[in-house]
Amino acid sequence: MNARQIAVIGDGKMGKTIADMAKARGWTVTAVLGEKQNAGGRGITRESLKGADVAIEFTEPESAEGNIRACVDAGCPVVVGTTGWYDTLDAITREVKKANGAVLWSANFSIGIQIFLDLARRAGALVADIEGWDAHIVETHHVAKKDAPSGTAIVLEQAAREGLGRKVPITSIRTGAVPGTHKLILDSQAEQLSITHDVRDRAVFAAGALAAADWLVGKHGVFTMRDFLSGVGDS
Repeated sequence: MNARQIAVIGDGKMGKTIADMAKARGWTVTAVLGEKQNAGGRGITRESLKGADVAIEFTEPESAEGNIRACVDAGCPVVVGTTGWYDTLDAITREVKKANGAVLWSANFSIGIQIFLDLARRAGALVADIEGWDAHIVETHHVAKKDAPSGTAIVLEQAAREGLGRKVPITSIRTGAVPGTHKLILDSQAEQLSITHDVRDRAVFAAGALAAADWLVGKHGVFTMRDFLSGVGDS
């Protein structure tokens, strides 16, 4: 991983974790823009980013769209970890491509979740044509998480649906300080199979976001963690 200059958009728990980890890895944090410095996305400019090679955005669903657009306008590639804004993804994609910008978005930056998504597709396909089998997703997060279902649960449902061929219901639970637990349940009358991913430390998201940010520099287009892991766009 190269030593980059990075701007962090969002000064919550994830923003602070990313900034601390970036510094520990020898990166230069050019700016940390919280709500006070970036009301309505108006604080993101070429000047405020201070020459950052790339930005990482972890804020709130209502702020993400404006932050992404501001980064693209400033000519700064941006990795987006905020969820709950995906209804505007198509419009953002068109704008990014028109501006020749670079965005990598993901509902979850852990490597384990990327493996889980692949398993969900395969598991859904295996039981799709077997009578009596069905699927369900249960996701649990801390009480402060605003969006429900989680962005990860949404993409997990999409992956399972690809294989199963029908919609998979999601149950969302908000309790305590749980960083994130996602469970795919495959159920029949006689037996049940569960696949679970538990996050033990938010640092896993920061590590994945930094790896994705390093990869995104010099690229153009809209990417996901699946692209990063498969090397799409690598020369």
